[in-house]
Amino acid sequence: MIKYDRFWVTMKERGITQYDLYEHYQITRSLLDRLRKNKNVEISIIMGSDSDLNIMVECFKILDEFEISYDINILSAHRTPEELDNYIDKVNKEDIKTVIAAAGGAAHLAGVIASRTLCPVIGVPIYTKNLNGIDSLYSTIQMPSAVPVATVGINASKNAGLLAIKMLELENLKIKEKLIHYNQMQANKVINKNKKIHDLGYEKYLEEMRNE
Repeated sequence: MIKYDRFWVTMKERGITQYDLYEHYQITRSLLDRLRKNKNVEISIIMGSDSDLNIMVECFKILDEFEISYDINILSAHRTPEELDNYIDKVNKEDIKTVIAAAGGAAHLAGVIASRTLCPVIGVPIYTKNLNGIDSLYSTIQMPSAVPVATVGINASKNAGLLAIKMLELENLKIKEKLIHYNQMQANKVINKNKKIHDLGYEKYLEEMRNE
């Protein structure tokens, strides 16, 4: 409370009112929002359906962790072909580095995008109840010659994000340094687990795993 009172005494001495502080806050927030909006999108993420959203969250998280700018769209190769075409035109005009496309079933989304852009396209086949995602996998990975799609595992959206990050790392030293640190962190986790199982034995290790 004392610190709070001293703060306002100092502001009063300087002729700064609560209204001045609030106005400064609004201006700062507006500038930050504008900067976020104007930040160049490096990766475009397109989902064939909003049902893919829960799966793609892991992709968003890893891109956020690496502070990579991206946008998210829900566009279907079959149900919204015109809208998808218009968006691909936008991708071709802007400085988007990579497209990540997620779809399930007759998953033609990644292939359609790859056929119409020079950007690398990463396909995420989504799990389906009928065929356990095998239909999505084959639809995404079995592309004709000269129209490649880099396909990750079924529902493996985090790997799609990491693959896109590795593509960006080729021309961005800051991302490369973050990726080196990330890989070392993953290695340390395994090293620590190896040490732990040697210290505890497999029975106690399993018991701790069950209690987590």
